[in-house]
Amino acid sequence: MSGKYVHLNGSLVAAADATISVSDAGFLHGASSFTTMRAHNGVVFRLATHLSRLLGTVDVLGLRTEATSESLTAAVKELLAANKLSDARLRITLSPGDVLGGGPTVVITAEVLPEYPPAWYSEGISVSITELRQSPTDIACGRKTGCYFPRILAMRTAAAKDAQEALWFTPAGHLAEGCFCNVFLRTDDELLTPPLDTPVLDGIIRGVVMELCDKLAIKCSDDRPLGGRDLLDADEVFMTSSCSSIRPVVRVEDHVIADGKVGPITSELMKAYNEILESECRPEETT
Repeated sequence: MSGKYVHLNGSLVAAADATISVSDAGFLHGASSFTTMRAHNGVVFRLATHLSRLLGTVDVLGLRTEATSESLTAAVKELLAANKLSDARLRITLSPGDVLGGGPTVVITAEVLPEYPPAWYSEGISVSITELRQSPTDIACGRKTGCYFPRILAMRTAAAKDAQEALWFTPAGHLAEGCFCNVFLRTDDELLTPPLDTPVLDGIIRGVVMELCDKLAIKCSDDRPLGGRDLLDADEVFMTSSCSSIRPVVRVEDHVIADGKVGPITSELMKAYNEILESECRPEETT
């Protein structure tokens, strides 16, 4: 559920009164792009990076928009203040608007950040493997678009198996990503994550983890395709996303990863991520 207000086409609107046209291209055809972000202490983590990716996707897909990084930044700040939110989950959705005419659609929502189960981080999560495949020829793969229903279906199947995520592979058998997360493996002394051209989403926290690895002198590579054997033989596995951050994976279907416990590299990166989150999301001073 979103907060009391949403930001719709440049204005704050009561969430209960916010509407879009039944002829909106995003509603009719999934012709939209979005990004989901985390705010901490009232500051959105890596907002500029989120907006750069979002506007880049809109450009690649040829979706008409009048939104700019500056206008979206101002709207996000206004919405957080209006809803009096400090730790929040926000989503920006852009679509070309009504197919019958009119301007593009810009919707921004914000809600209290969900309270994720502490056991996810202290004990790890289980993931399943979806039978659906991530195709390199699908322009929506590796991008956040309105065509996410197959991922919802995969998550529904995962939940029926008591799993918290579902991993996707390509038709060629290459490991890709989760429904809403990137994936990392540790093998011996090196972290591995699938290459962007697998294709996978250029995740914000994926990038942060790679930055942290460089800072912490942890070997990290995304220069080769990964397969099912890499996954099952891994010493550690974890997932990354903006809102749920870094989640250790201790089981894939019926297979236990290593000793079934949260690994040392995962723990080190979780700690380092929390530190950078605090550092970059300091409360803005008021006068």
